[in-house]
Amino acid sequence: MSEGEEQINVYECVRCGALVKSTELELGIRCPKCRYRVLRKIRPPIVKRVLAR
Repeated sequence: MSEGEEQINVYECVRCGALVKSTELELGIRCPKCRYRVLRKIRPPIVKRVLAR
């Protein structure tokens, strides 16, 4: 990732279920549709392998 690129995260509102991009967030974390302040970060389904001892 170069200096000019900003990583865009996607969040889901816990109350209304709206998907919100980090670029759509204004001041602070708040859903633009219902104004609820609890957002869950959507993570890609990546499987991490851990070696057992």
